[in-house]
Amino acid sequence: MPVIDCDIALPPGFRPQDILAFHRRDGERLAEQVDGDGLKKGLLWQGRPACLDLRFHDGRAALRLAVDGEAGDAGQLASLGRRMLGLNQPVEAFEDRYRGHPQLGALIAARVGLRVPQTATPFEALAWAITGQQISVAAAVTLRRRMLLLCDCRHSSGLLCHPDAARLAALTADQLGESGFSRAKSRALLALSQGVVSGTLPLDDWLDGVPADDIAERLLAVPGIGPWTVSYALLRGYGWLDGSLHGDVAVRKALGMLLGMADKPDQQRTQDWLRDFAPWRALVAAHLWALLQAGGF
Repeated sequence: MPVIDCDIALPPGFRPQDILAFHRRDGERLAEQVDGDGLKKGLLWQGRPACLDLRFHDGRAALRLAVDGEAGDAGQLASLGRRMLGLNQPVEAFEDRYRGHPQLGALIAARVGLRVPQTATPFEALAWAITGQQISVAAAVTLRRRMLLLCDCRHSSGLLCHPDAARLAALTADQLGESGFSRAKSRALLALSQGVVSGTLPLDDWLDGVPADDIAERLLAVPGIGPWTVSYALLRGYGWLDGSLHGDVAVRKALGMLLGMADKPDQQRTQDWLRDFAPWRALVAAHLWALLQAGGF
């Protein structure tokens, strides 16, 4: 079986626990398996099932990718690893700017070096964001698991791989509905998948420096994709740290705790509060998620 290896130096204070928590969401371990110092994840590599083995040790991340087919080169794997680990996120500049802030300062001090773990592909981020619309993390994890089982794309190790757009586009709304997806979510997933397959939504091409506002405009034109879904997907799929996640219930709940409020603020007040932290609003949201220990979402 073709294998690619690479080794990535991690910055001082890197937090492996955040990466592991993100990939530990599904306790049934069908697609991701977190163990001790690292994890294994099933994914599609250039359209072929693969298993990524990621290990943290001595300030470095060792990546090994076993592919059911041609493997490619280590440079491509290193690029994937850096994105998934959030190493392209300039969190040090954010911390320098706000470590003395009366509310954020304590959050930053508690989690210095916090980065937002990213999905293997932008499509995976969008599929997860659509799946998680208006439901709990636990319910979203269950739906995601059913979708993976429905597509049944497996690496030879047995790990399920997140389907690509072509595999999801081959499903019907009835199949997704039988797996528990609402009509609205089924329509959105299929419209997204069909747009990627047709080339009207070149998600991977947008990784090469396309402005976030341009990506957002294109995604908002897809039926069933709204501002929260776009901001979340831009964060998890593209590492964009300035989406305003004011509609996120967990963000609002944590902000209420941070401000000493009896109840969570409404969306308008949350949006107004986050506005002062541009261009870091989504990173602020990640710190608020962490306050609730909801970083795996």
